[in-house]
Amino acid sequence: MKKVLLFAMAFVVLSFTTSDSGVSKKERKSAAKFLKETESGVLDAVKGLSTAQLQFKAAPDKWSVEDCMKHIAMSEMAIWDMTKNALAQPATPEKRSEIKMTDDDVKVKIEDRSSKIKTFPPLEPQNTPFKSMDEAVNSFKENRAKLVDYIKSTDADLRNHLATLPFGPLDCYQMVLFIGAHSARHMKQMEEVKADPNFPKQ
Repeated sequence: MKKVLLFAMAFVVLSFTTSDSGVSKKERKSAAKFLKETESGVLDAVKGLSTAQLQFKAAPDKWSVEDCMKHIAMSEMAIWDMTKNALAQPATPEKRSEIKMTDDDVKVKIEDRSSKIKTFPPLEPQNTPFKSMDEAVNSFKENRAKLVDYIKSTDADLRNHLATLPFGPLDCYQMVLFIGAHSARHMKQMEEVKADPNFPKQ
């Protein structure tokens, strides 16, 4: 009976943990779902908009829906590059205590627009390489699909490699969540633009 119980416990552990990554199957599934949901949110926010609607700005210093899309697409690549760079460095499990945010914190706090943060110049819409809305959308969709595939299959040690951000370190699993939350943050910004009373009717 004791052997049967030990076998059952081992089966449960193996069912929820993927070798070497430090990330469970449940966490992989959760991250992939979050990435797909936030992708859908962005694409729904821009679907069917005219050129006038895409380029409308509530004020000269405000972003348009198209500006938001270009920023999202560029940030998608930049944040992933940070993640890859962190994974290329030696693992530092001893530094995990420095992480102050939970996975849920990352999703909720990054998405929250109650505090405004100025982005880095290379991520500003006018500085991105995208010449059109279609270019930005296609880049976003392509990179998001790659990221979903990655989180489903990677054996990288995502929990013990840390990336340093202005507000503190995140592990690389949290960086994947950060990408999804960041796109949701600017999807909300798109909705704010569309809610402006002067937003074109068509």
